[in-house]
Amino acid sequence: MKASQATAEVFFTAFKAMDGAEREAFIEKVLNDSRFKEDLIDIALIEKAKKARGRSVSAREYFSKRGREKTS
Repeated sequence: MKASQATAEVFFTAFKAMDGAEREAFIEKVLNDSRFKEDLIDIALIEKAKKARGRSVSAREYFSKRGREKTS
């Protein structure tokens, strides 16, 4: 397991261990951060697009391309 995967696993395990109010507060904090909120929307759109026909695009490839387009 890569270090990034292990870190993600630790955070996800901690998130699942929270009670409902704590999870809600955490998600609210994430959604109030415009950058994280934008990333979550992008990920949701990517997941939706995966179900459509066409060329497969990884999230990493999408974010890389999006970053180049914003700076252009």
